[in-house]
Amino acid sequence: MRRSDGRFAFEGAFPVLRSCKVMAVAAIAFFASLVAFGNITDYGTNFAFVEHVLRMDTIFPDATIGYRAIESPALHHAAYVFIIALESMVALLCWLGAWRMLLRLRAPLAQFQRAKHAAYAGLMLGFLVWQVGFMSIGGEWFGMWMSQQWNGIESAFRFFITILAVLIFVALPDEG
Repeated sequence: MRRSDGRFAFEGAFPVLRSCKVMAVAAIAFFASLVAFGNITDYGTNFAFVEHVLRMDTIFPDATIGYRAIESPALHHAAYVFIIALESMVALLCWLGAWRMLLRLRAPLAQFQRAKHAAYAGLMLGFLVWQVGFMSIGGEWFGMWMSQQWNGIESAFRFFITILAVLIFVALPDEG
């Protein structure tokens, strides 16, 4: 229903763009929560992934980067626990950011902008986990891209591009 000024009735009373940003951050929080939960409750499944990537036992047989392999089971577990901790932090920071943004949905612009800080931190950490952790370290340093069985490049790319898109969207100027 249009008002006399040509806008729809809900446009002035309900901050649609701000609400979309809250939902986008909450969606990333939900995703990171599911990833961390899955890794914690089904530890062995994705531990095998981390272990094989670090062992580099499925890269091309004639690759000359095999010296980078980590054979220590203790270091495999430490790396996996670190990954889970980072994923959990992404989830917590994004949930906190979404909550703070939601509480200030109708607040003045400066207050809503300040409420985004935890979301920025969570989204940037998520970008770093999947871009630096999986694409750069796993993919390039450990040669994960060479593995037919343990190649997480495409998944990591989807994750960090989605997170980056949400980060950019949240950082866009808001209505006053």
